[in-house]
Amino acid sequence: MQSENFIISKIKEQGLLPLFYNGDVNTCVAVAKALYEAGIRNIEFTNRGVHAFDNFSQLVKQREETLPGLLLGIGTIKTAEEATRFIDAGADFLVSPVFDSSICDVAYINKVPWIPGCMTPTEIHVAQQAGCNLVKLFPGNLLKPSYVEAIMPLFSGIDFVVTGGVDATAESINAWFKSGVAAVGMGSKLITNEILSQGNFDSLKSSTIQIIQLVEAARRK
Repeated sequence: MQSENFIISKIKEQGLLPLFYNGDVNTCVAVAKALYEAGIRNIEFTNRGVHAFDNFSQLVKQREETLPGLLLGIGTIKTAEEATRFIDAGADFLVSPVFDSSICDVAYINKVPWIPGCMTPTEIHVAQQAGCNLVKLFPGNLLKPSYVEAIMPLFSGIDFVVTGGVDATAESINAWFKSGVAAVGMGSKLITNEILSQGNFDSLKSSTIQIIQLVEAARRK
């Protein structure tokens, strides 16, 4: 397993963190391959369904066989037990919608990066004091870029990835990166229900390439 600092640096370097769940393992593999072919090397698979563990395990197997260099994280981790189980299954990093000290302890013991979800300055402060240097701002559709701009001066030495409220448009992506985030997480706005229902993974590859280009352009501004 790669070092914690290396994984966090790669998430920030990529700037785009795709996240998804699907109950069909073949669809999960197809999505991962399309994202990989577009240039993605960090994916968050969310723990949001009864098949999450089995399908994540298959993604890890697929990564070892055909997707070298891909970092697979598991999201929506809300308990220490979930964290332990997915780390044992091969998760490279953990993502949560909340800050939970028991998850923090599991991640620390196993030397696996953990990205907790925070909304308020108090939650961000607690996460930073616990040693987290990358925090998920969630839900982004409620917080808005102006919120990030307001809190940035308060928290030096910590970076933010925002999920929720990131649209697949230059306007949205520019606004978030201008506010100071290190990366944006995109789920259904990137891996749309239409793409999944039609199995149009070539379209997913093309749209992902476009989003990567928008992220790169936003960072140059």
